[in-house]
Parts: sequence; structure tokens; C-alpha cells
Amino acid sequence: MMKDLTEGNPQSLLWRFTLPMFISVIFQQMYNIADSVIAGKFAGEDALAAVGASYPITMIFMAIAVGSNIGCSVVISQFFGAKKFEQMKTAVYTTLVSAIVLSVLLTAVGLFGSRGLMRMIQTPENIMADGDLYLRIYIGGFLFLFLYNVATGIFTSLGDSKTPLYFLIGSSLGNIVLDYWFVAGLSWGVAGVAWATFLAQGTACVLALITMMLRLSSVRTERKPEFYSFDMLKRIARIAVPSILQQSFISIGNIFVQGLINSYGSSVIAGYSAAVKLNTFTITSFTTLGNAVSSFTAQNIGAGRVDRVKEGLRGGIKMAVALTIPFLVAYFCFGSSMMSLFMKENSAVAMQTGVEFLRIVSLFYLVVAMKLTSDGVLRGSGSMKAFMIATFSDLILRVVLSFVFAGFWGTLGIWLSWPVGWIAGTVVSLYYNRKVTAQLETALKEDFT
Repeated sequence: MMKDLTEGNPQSLLWRFTLPMFISVIFQQMYNIADSVIAGKFAGEDALAAVGASYPITMIFMAIAVGSNIGCSVVISQFFGAKKFEQMKTAVYTTLVSAIVLSVLLTAVGLFGSRGLMRMIQTPENIMADGDLYLRIYIGGFLFLFLYNVATGIFTSLGDSKTPLYFLIGSSLGNIVLDYWFVAGLSWGVAGVAWATFLAQGTACVLALITMMLRLSSVRTERKPEFYSFDMLKRIARIAVPSILQQSFISIGNIFVQGLINSYGSSVIAGYSAAVKLNTFTITSFTTLGNAVSSFTAQNIGAGRVDRVKEGLRGGIKMAVALTIPFLVAYFCFGSSMMSLFMKENSAVAMQTGVEFLRIVSLFYLVVAMKLTSDGVLRGSGSMKAFMIATFSDLILRVVLSFVFAGFWGTLGIWLSWPVGWIAGTVVSLYYNRKVTAQLETALKEDFT
């Protein structure tokens, strides 16, 4: 069901639109966490470390998919808000064709370069083989991952946050069942974890694409839309390329940090791997809120309703505050219990590493939640330069300070670099947000021809 976000109370509309997206995040992260839980419990600490060591590399591929999702969703939202359905369909078709070509090329590069990437981040030899195996299977399913993320972005841009939820529920539950069967039942180790994700993601991708095309076929246009348009690709790329670069540079920065962490041995890797999965759950929730604000902003700008953008931001910040509280309580007060989900009692170093990380970063979740919500307005308005500056100020500080602080305080210094980067990025994002919203308030309705 497509939903117009340009009519109705902005804050209540945003709550209703975002709630299914949050539930989607819960199920999505549930199977990401299940990968590590089942690997750690049934295949051992080294298996958990192997999955964790390859994680920053998999996030580079995910970054490209997410960046493409963002690029297409902003443009499609603007056309949908402006009721220009022919251009909207052309944007969808152009995005899908481009995504297929790009994902095939990246799959080939990843399969040939996986071992080199694992060596680049100083992966210990005792987990190298398993880490490389997991990475190869993951990259083999990248086409499904890419197209599924693009389809999710298209659904969201049309105001439909419920359909992706249904696919994610099925995919997540299927992934968990397959994880347990392949690892605990068949003793496939990390290969079982990777194949479970491959099969679950592939099924969800095919069903999402079929549903999306059926949904689009019900939208009538005066003329047949173009199947592929280079002009449309340029328009999408203006948003997608900065978003891909932003997501990719974050992932590359995380690779440098992972390389530093890997130098402390497999026990520290295992602890960080488990903790960062929990942290990713939180950050993905905040990012989802930012994406909802982005779609809301883009649709209203497309409809010339720039007066509603500030209300959307206020609603987003209120939701950010509400989201922060349960994560802070869970990670700061019950960090040991959360970490015990992933590992056995004899993993003392890994346990201590994860608890320390969670207690430090969770204190600053409200800061990063405000940043990602503010980023949603910048992205939805097409202010990609400001968006990139806010992101890189956070990233560069985090990476540089990880190495500087590690020289003084070891792994504790690495964890301390996260809140410093978040604070800097939030200040920059809110500064640009104020400028952009001031410009929007006086802007005339945009011409999207």
C-alpha cells in the first residue's frame, strides 16, 4: 500500500510510518545477531571471531547497497510526492537495471579478492580459513542483498513501510532456523552461518521484487515510462554516489579499526564482534529513523510542502529520545547478560572486551540518534555536501583517535574514540540542518521536470 506523507499531522504520520520500519530492524538484526550467537555457542570462540573479522568487509558491500537504496528512495519520493508517476516508474526501472549490473561486477571483484582483504586487516591465521570461507559465501549472495535493499528503499519511498516488514519477518525467522540446523545440527560451522543468510536473503529478495513490480503495474500513467534513462541515472547518482561514498568510507574506516583490534588477538576480536553486533542493532534503528525522516522530507519537498519539514524533524528527535532509553539500560546495566548470549562462560577476555565497549558507547546513543535524524533531513532535501561533511567529521575523528588513544589506553582508547566522533558529527549536522531548513522555509515549490 502506497502512502502519501504530505497530508495529515506530521509527527503522528511519521510515528505510524516509522513503526513498521523499526519492527523490520528488530527482525533484520535478530538474524544478524543469531549468526554470531549460534556460531559462538555451537562452533566456538574462533568461529565467532572468524565471522566478526570478516564483518567490516561485508559492510563495504552492504554500504554500496544501502547507499543505492538511499539514492533511489529520495528521487522516487520526490516524484511520488509531486504525483509525477511516469518519471517515478522510470526511476524505479533505471535503479533496478543499474543495481543488477553493479552487483554482478562487485561480486566478481569480491570473490577474487576475499583472501587479500582478510590479510589486509591482519586477520589471525587461526581464523583466516573460516573467515575467508564465510566472506566468499556472503559475497556470492550479494546480488540478492543489493536488490533486496533497493526494493526496500522503493517501498519506503512510496510510503509503504509495512510490506518490507512482512518479508523481513519471514526472512529472519527462516535465517534463524537454517542457522541452527546448519551449525548445531549439521556441524557446518561458519559455512552454515553464511549459507543460512544466503538462502534467507535470496528468498526475501525474489518475493520483494515480484510484489514491487505487481504494485507498480497498478499505477497508471499517460505514457509508457522509459525502461532505462541515463538522465534519470544521473539524477539518482547525485544522491546515491555521495550516499555510497559516505557508507563506504564508514566501512573502510571500520576496516582500519578492525585491523587495529585484530592485533590484540582472537579473544578480543570475538568480544568486539559480539558487542559490535549489538551496537549495530542500535545504530541501525537510529539510521532507520533517519531514513523515515528522509522519505518524509523528500515527499513534502516534492509536493511543495516545505513548511512540514521542521515538524518532521521535531517528531524524529522525540522518537530518537524514546529509542535511546531501552538500549542504554540494556547495554549499560545488563552488558554481561547481553554478552553471555554469544559465548561460553570460559571466554573471560572476550566477555570483558564486549562489556567495556557497550558501557562506553551506550552513554552517547542519544547524541548519535540526533545526528542520524538530522542527517535524514539533509539527505531528503538533497543537501548531500552538508550530509557528507557531517559524516566525515565523525568518521575521520573516530579512526584517527582510535590509533592515537590505543597508544595510551589500549582497547579502552579505541572505544573512547567513538563518542568523540559522534559528538563532532552531531554538532556539524545540526548546524547544516538549521541552514537548510531556513532555506526551505522560503523556497518556492520545486520543479522536478
